[in-house]
Amino acid sequence: MHNPPDILTLAYKQPMMHDHLVTLQEKEQQIPGSVQYTIKRYGRHTQWNMEDTGMMVYHYRKNEPVENYLELRFCIAGNVYCSQKNIECNQCKLNASPSCGERVDTIDVMSFRFSPVHLSQFVKPRKQNEQSLTDDILQFSHVSSFSKILPLCGRTRMVLESLLNHTYTDSLENIYFNAQMQMLLLYSMECMLGDDKEVETFQCKFLANEADREKIIKAREILLQHIGEPITIKELSRKVAINECYLKKGFKELFGTTVFDFYQSQRMEHARYLLYEKGLSVTDVSMMLGYSSISHFSTAFKKHTGLKPCELLLH
Repeated sequence: MHNPPDILTLAYKQPMMHDHLVTLQEKEQQIPGSVQYTIKRYGRHTQWNMEDTGMMVYHYRKNEPVENYLELRFCIAGNVYCSQKNIECNQCKLNASPSCGERVDTIDVMSFRFSPVHLSQFVKPRKQNEQSLTDDILQFSHVSSFSKILPLCGRTRMVLESLLNHTYTDSLENIYFNAQMQMLLLYSMECMLGDDKEVETFQCKFLANEADREKIIKAREILLQHIGEPITIKELSRKVAINECYLKKGFKELFGTTVFDFYQSQRMEHARYLLYEKGLSVTDVSMMLGYSSISHFSTAFKKHTGLKPCELLLH
């Protein structure tokens, strides 16, 4: 089973806790046999350093063709949402007040999924020796799943911007979305092919083995189960039966972060939850997470959040 990295994790450069995201807007279409899309707009914390990111996911199941799909994922930060429903306030319209209380910085996460039936309409009949990589992917005859980071060129950004800010409704909206998503597909296929016409697969060759990928995924699950019980990479590698080098390299490629950074970020996010939501003391949280001293915990917490634990309690 192909497990592509989370687009928010790639954009944030470290694991993003989805439970901490506040959904402002959501739009989706899930029509079998047609293009399926989901667009979610989240509130963006001012301290989050996000990079606009695009990714193509090619999911291939040889024995289950009904599970095949091509997906385009995008994460765009920096747009502004006016909380007065779908009507911007006058200040926002005139851009006269960046500090307007109705304005919220956002993160837009978009997913566009194309089924084999939908993609088959774009394939032109060719002789066997004229088959191209594009045709292989559109016809799902490329025999291995892959994920590829896509550079966001000006054309792609314009399409994404139009999808986020159009004024069409009902049938016209459906027509508009389908047309724009075909342009996204075109630009993404061009980016994927590049000059060398080769698909970028896993840099770590051992990840082509599904069993090894499952070990890396299992390692991530174990880390989440040991938030309050520090675990070394050596112990972790033994638990999933893979050597330390493979574990570190494979984890970095699959999840876009190192084992240590992932573990630390998850612990600090849990600490933030315990302090802010549960109202526990700094001492209690430090002990629960297995820190030998409060000062060590405070240093780690500030490095991750930009705040000392005691400062968070004042917010």
